[in-house]
Amino acid sequence: MNNKRDYYEVLGVSREASDQEIKSAYRKLALQHHPDRNPGDQEASEERFKEITEAYGVLADSDKRAAYDRFGFAGVGGMGGGAPDFSSTVFSGFEDLFGSFFDLEDLFGRGRPRRSRAERGADLRYELEIAFEEAASGLDTKIKIPRSETCSSCRGSGSANGTQPTNCPACGGRGQVRYSQGFFTVSRTCPQCGGIGQINRNPCPDCRGDGCVRREKVLGIKIPPGVDDGTRLRVSGEGEGGRHGGPPGDLYVILKVRPHAYFERRGDDLFVKIPVSITQAALGTEIKVPTLNGQQKMKIPDGTQPGAVFRLRGHGMPVLNSRGKGDLYVHVDVTVPARLSRDQRRILESLAPSVEVENKPVERTAGDKVKDFFG
Repeated sequence: MNNKRDYYEVLGVSREASDQEIKSAYRKLALQHHPDRNPGDQEASEERFKEITEAYGVLADSDKRAAYDRFGFAGVGGMGGGAPDFSSTVFSGFEDLFGSFFDLEDLFGRGRPRRSRAERGADLRYELEIAFEEAASGLDTKIKIPRSETCSSCRGSGSANGTQPTNCPACGGRGQVRYSQGFFTVSRTCPQCGGIGQINRNPCPDCRGDGCVRREKVLGIKIPPGVDDGTRLRVSGEGEGGRHGGPPGDLYVILKVRPHAYFERRGDDLFVKIPVSITQAALGTEIKVPTLNGQQKMKIPDGTQPGAVFRLRGHGMPVLNSRGKGDLYVHVDVTVPARLSRDQRRILESLAPSVEVENKPVERTAGDKVKDFFG
């Protein structure tokens, strides 16, 4: 037979009570019946405190409350739902009341586990500078990094061979110590063992109980084609060694690519500026364009205007982690000689009447206006 009292009756509120009324009622009753406040009647106080905390855990949760209103105790776990879940957000805001919710978990038979000794090693960062051509072709190289490695003598435990850590005398191996503050008991991380619950009284002589030793290691690094300035490569498990059996961290290699003498990179495309003379632009010619794979012939048609851009497909940077390549854009820079010889001047003067243009302002195109609009 179910002898549990109605949850609304336990908290002394009506079924139409608001969330704030339920919370206020719980706070008042919890202060009144907390076991630490009733040392002369500890057992009865614990039972009463469990009852009101269980009631609040249901009525403060909208879903559980709806199920309870409709089906009673059957809607929240048959005989009343058991011990409340203190990880739920319905208990947030009461830290000042109880000091630590793990004290409540102890009251309901759930002890707080001590902190694990195992610690993951820290991640490392290494900056590597490479040439522009190496970023394009890829590179196999080696780097030397100073780091902490798991001690081989104790295998990261920090204890000398044949010994084991002992329970911390301050907390009895629990990892927590309790302090009384007025009517309440507050749990804190043990300052002597740092919450681990154990003390290493026989440290390893090689690592002095740290579990790690400092060493330099040479690592082979494979840089794929197509990397860019700022590319980050992750080398799993090559960071600092873990302590007390914990896994190692990772190594992050940050690439710095030196600028090229004449190539400008934009994404996977390359841009280069090639000067041509007035006669080459007017009559047309064939020029040699530098690429990442040597010289490439390119035809300049007659009548080429200053600022013309030509595209060489597939002569840009490799696409990272792909078989594709970007393009190479060749910007034609028509140069005007600063000084002319007497013969050059005579020839140009003889051509001037036939190639002169009317010197009037050029009307702006729709494309120019769009460029102005977008800056």
